[in-house]
Amino acid sequence: MNRFILFLLILTLWPLPVFAQSPEEKGLEIAVEMNRRDDGFGDSTSNLEMILRNKHGEESTRLMRNKTLEVKNDGDKTLVIFDNPRDVKGTAFLSFTHKIENDDQWLFLPALKRVKRISSSNKSGSFMGSEFAYEDITSQEVEKYTYRWLRDEDYEGKPVFVVERDPVDPNSGYTRQVVWVDKKEYIPLKIEYFDRRNAPLKTLTFYDYKQYLGQYWRADRMEMINHQTGKSTVLKWRDYKFKTGLSSKDFNKNSLKRAR
Repeated sequence: MNRFILFLLILTLWPLPVFAQSPEEKGLEIAVEMNRRDDGFGDSTSNLEMILRNKHGEESTRLMRNKTLEVKNDGDKTLVIFDNPRDVKGTAFLSFTHKIENDDQWLFLPALKRVKRISSSNKSGSFMGSEFAYEDITSQEVEKYTYRWLRDEDYEGKPVFVVERDPVDPNSGYTRQVVWVDKKEYIPLKIEYFDRRNAPLKTLTFYDYKQYLGQYWRADRMEMINHQTGKSTVLKWRDYKFKTGLSSKDFNKNSLKRAR
């Protein structure tokens, strides 16, 4: 037999080598798929109830409205308006999330009648006295982290990926985050946050997911527990609406002052 033909026959029959994914490659692949499945919702509105709970279990409640606009090739734009109680009524928060650059964030304080810019170095600060930081309430763009798959396991009876993601921004209040991702729907079920000393800081748990437009999953309730202070914050979401016709003109510094 011709040696060349024999060589081709061997190549055809010889099993191809299997190249294993690195933990970093697999972690990034999971993050990209999470982003892909939530892409294309356009815009949304919703109402929120924020329950602040101190270490003694005492509670206070705030009512808010949320508007979100998806921006092509960049992060989302978000406007949060506080309606109740009276001492925070009219306060409004505007955020432009970016994939690579620092996010732009502003807070309108009606008592002072002025718009305050949130410094990128203050992104780890508390959002309106809650256990959510400013960086927690922006859209979680893929480019904001590096990733590493840790393991597969079951969580609350569901198969999940456990992925570590490390913030790229040196101003982040976290060294790393560990995310439990539902294998079927690619949605987060729990996130553990570690502070700048790499000590456990907070845990965010997502509850009661619902699907909208046959594709987009949103949790009806989120609970953030601060393990270092004993405080917690619950966000209850309701009245979701999608593709309402919002545009960029609804998300600018003037819209903060007009927010009612």
